[in-house]
Amino acid sequence: MFKWLHPYAKPEKAYELSLSFYKWLMPLSLIGIFVGCLWGLMFAPTDYQQGDSFRIIYIHVPSAIWSMGIYMSMGIAGFCALVWQIRLMEISVLAMAPIGAIFTALALITGSLWGKPMWGTWWVWDARLTSELILLFLYLGVFALFHSFDDQRTGAKAACILAVIGMINVPIIHYSVEWWNTLHQGASITKFDKPSIAGPMLWPLLINIFSVLLFFIALTGYRFATELLRAESHRKWVINLIK
Repeated sequence: MFKWLHPYAKPEKAYELSLSFYKWLMPLSLIGIFVGCLWGLMFAPTDYQQGDSFRIIYIHVPSAIWSMGIYMSMGIAGFCALVWQIRLMEISVLAMAPIGAIFTALALITGSLWGKPMWGTWWVWDARLTSELILLFLYLGVFALFHSFDDQRTGAKAACILAVIGMINVPIIHYSVEWWNTLHQGASITKFDKPSIAGPMLWPLLINIFSVLLFFIALTGYRFATELLRAESHRKWVINLIK
């Protein structure tokens, strides 16, 4: 069933595939983000309660959603690396960690900028914000573990273990507004029966969420290709590629 995937277990084929993702998805993602932001920031109607302050949602929400999505992807890749000893999965964990950290930091920063006019404070130690901050530390920890050992495989294994264990924090972030009494608002777009956001505001947000996903895949492809070249620098196919 998955025989078509077998050729991509070879580093050189995986390298070509990852660069193809970058080549095709990066332009699409940038166009989508431009359209979504322009639509949301310039043409979406003003919120009747929050005024124009709500427009930060078009940056904050995609960053927050994919900060969790990237970590789940990283954890799954780490699990595959540990169970089936797939080195390419270790490299993919390393490729995703800095990107996820940036998305998480962006979610925290934009959340603080949004929180000031809404809550009257930049930061509160409620469940959603604290668990998101822990997520940032997990990303940084995974990346740091990769480079904390002289033996690269030992560092990779330690990083993958942390990536897998850290997945427990993702459902805590997602359900924190339901499990505890927090200042953070509840779900607005995941209630498919009746979303809490009007259509003219929702569509540019959905465009940005999808476009940021493509942006993540493209960046991961580029970083994966770079890390793969570094890891395989002594191999003949890399030497021939450089020539």
